Amino acid sequence: MPPLLAPRSSNYQLSIVNYQLTHVPLLAPRSSNKTHYPHSSLLFPLSSFPTMFYAIIDCDNCYVSCERVFHPELNGKAVVVLSNNDGCVVARSAEAKQMGIRAGQPYYQVRQQYGPEKVVALSSNYELYGELTARVMSIIRQQVPYFFRYSIDEAFARFDDSFLPVLKQWGENLHDTVLQQVGLPISTGIAPTKTLAKVAVHFAKRYPGYRHACLIQDDEQREKALRLTDIEDVWGIGRRYSARMKDLGVATAADLVGKGEGWLRMYFNNKTILRTYKELCGEDCIPNEQPAPKQSICTSRTFPTLLTDADAIRTHVANYAARCAEKLRKQHSVAAIVSVFVGTSPFRDDLPQHHASMEYTFPSPTNATVDIVKAAEEVLMRLLRSDCHYKRAGVIVMGITPDSAVQTDMFDFNIVQYRKKKRLDHAIDTINKQYGTDTLTLATQQYAGKDSNGKATTFADNIRRDMKTKNPTTRWNDIITLK
Repeated sequence: MPPLLAPRSSNYQLSIVNYQLTHVPLLAPRSSNKTHYPHSSLLFPLSSFPTMFYAIIDCDNCYVSCERVFHPELNGKAVVVLSNNDGCVVARSAEAKQMGIRAGQPYYQVRQQYGPEKVVALSSNYELYGELTARVMSIIRQQVPYFFRYSIDEAFARFDDSFLPVLKQWGENLHDTVLQQVGLPISTGIAPTKTLAKVAVHFAKRYPGYRHACLIQDDEQREKALRLTDIEDVWGIGRRYSARMKDLGVATAADLVGKGEGWLRMYFNNKTILRTYKELCGEDCIPNEQPAPKQSICTSRTFPTLLTDADAIRTHVANYAARCAEKLRKQHSVAAIVSVFVGTSPFRDDLPQHHASMEYTFPSPTNATVDIVKAAEEVLMRLLRSDCHYKRAGVIVMGITPDSAVQTDMFDFNIVQYRKKKRLDHAIDTINKQYGTDTLTLATQQYAGKDSNGKATTFADNIRRDMKTKNPTTRWNDIITLK
């Protein structure tokens, strides 16, 4: 029995079915020895319900669940998804978590400790994850009055209090709909603030009794949820702050609320922590808005092997720059500066070490792939040394502003070339979106290697992903065939 679902009376099942008419008994009855927190008067009282509710919808074990959609034989097995170049664990199935495998753990440790017979390891396939989660977000967007996507696998929805009688059932139905139409399991947490909704979704994921949807709607439910939530699991409290809080006697979210705002200002005086505290107290203070556009965008990778050939490194950097340009266009921005950095392996003391970076400033801010790639290549060639074996490189675009109001250079700006580049970028983005990433690229992005069909390998092919699955939803060559 999940801790927030302990019934108060024998009519528990009836009240779940008819929760429009009766108070949902999500909490065990108050006991005489319950801890009372001195600042509980700051919380919304039982007699006064909030006027707004937030739902956070989160894909369960997202990357692993995406892999299982087309590989049902992985169900019930311990599965981990690895980072670029198969370095570290970035996603784990519930079975892998139970085995003690940590997020960020180097894969070689997992391989040595468990072996392939106990843990299935897969290379990251972000193209597949992006496609499937986009379908999930489309379903959610059609069912809610207000929606914004928070990350690749999370989204917030907002409801006024008139929806309260049906929110719990809506969350359960949404899970069934997404599972049927996409194949991904999701969980929903619903509460008067976004931070409390994150607490609720934690219970929805952990305890099957919630049927993938947990609603925190009153003061009693909120207080018990906070007592059962470890401080490191609270949204807005990072690892460093949670360690310090534990040293100060704050082990749970309820302990944090019990300390009061004055205590937090004395020991932390951090705006994010103070806002988290207020949200846990039931005060809605996180703005209802889309995440702000990024002020800088970075694309970097470690190379599969040490590289000395300038052309090979230049091809990598050209692809990094093209990715930055694409991200700029997606958020309708332009960049004034492009920075390139390179580095050798710090673990190879027997080889010359070289770590350097350099910037290029555009006369007029741009998001054109041709401009950004050309500038990045010029900077790169000034950085490279012939006696070094390089292990990583990256491109950063900075000085980002909206593309709706670009301050152009009087002498450099050419309106005809500008329009041609806009049409070219639009064609590249459209074709790549329809037929798959890297279907159409610049010549300088072409790698020297060839695939099985004799075509030049792509950016994705030149990242070490030995255990990558196919992309049956975005690539014609990977479409599932029936035998």
